[in-house]
Amino acid sequence: MDGLEIRPFRGDDEADVVALWREAFPDDPPWNDPRAIVERKRGVQPELFLVGCDGGRVVATAIAGYDGFRGWMYHLAVAASRRRRGIGRALVAAVEGALRARGCPKVNLQVRSSNADVVRFYERLGYGVDERVSLGKRLT
Repeated sequence: MDGLEIRPFRGDDEADVVALWREAFPDDPPWNDPRAIVERKRGVQPELFLVGCDGGRVVATAIAGYDGFRGWMYHLAVAASRRRRGIGRALVAAVEGALRARGCPKVNLQVRSSNADVVRFYERLGYGVDERVSLGKRLT
């Protein structure tokens, strides 16, 4: 993790972020277009769009949001070549710190049920599986 800088997203990070998300989330559905996600997040709590940089290149991302009731974390991604070095753990800690500073009492996240390795990653960080059914509805 030497040289890692965690900071808010900047406009010139977009190409690196898009490339990283295409690598990290190759089976994302078409409505999860990386450029559209970047654009929407830049308009809502942009300070909670974090990137991890090394040598001026984005190697990791995390998006968070807080609605006054719960916090949410999305798109935690670490470049495949940089995994297992503590970068994901550092980004989760940064998100938790930013949400805690806003008075957030709990953070939620969703992981595809087929992604057992990622579930184990979060469990090692103290996250537990909530006995809930996740529902969603596309508005666009």
